[in-house]
Amino acid sequence: MATSKLFVDPAYIERADDDGFANAFARIENHYFVNDGFMRDGQLLEKQEIDKIRHIPTTVVQGRYDVVCPVRTFLTTLLSYIHKFCVTKATTAYALKKVFPEIDLHIVPDAGHSSREVGIAKLLVEATNKFADL
Repeated sequence: MATSKLFVDPAYIERADDDGFANAFARIENHYFVNDGFMRDGQLLEKQEIDKIRHIPTTVVQGRYDVVCPVRTFLTTLLSYIHKFCVTKATTAYALKKVFPEIDLHIVPDAGHSSREVGIAKLLVEATNKFADL
C-alpha cells in the first residue's frame, strides 16, 4: 500500500494498522501474485488478444512514478519480481502502447500507482465522461 502513491499517505498507513483490512488486502494481493494474475506470460501484449478489443476506445492513465507497474520497466535487478509481474502479467503502459497504438495514453507526471492521486483521478473522470457520450 505504501508504494501505491507518489507521496506516503498517512491515512493508508493508518488503514494498514487495521488487522481485518490488512489481512484482506494481503490475501487478495497474494492470491493474484501466486496465480500469476490468472494470465499466461505476455497474454495482454499478444496480437490476438489486442485484436479482440482494438475496436473499443481505450484510455490508459498511469503515474510516472508507478513502482507497482512502472511506465518503462527498468528496475530489473532491484525489483525483479515486480518487473516479471508487470511485464508479463499486468504489462506496462509503454509496452501496451507499442502493440496497441490506438490507445489514448496519459502519463501523469506527479503520480504513482493509485487511482486516488489527483492527476490520475482527474484523467479517469475525463475518460469516463468521454465514454459516457459514446
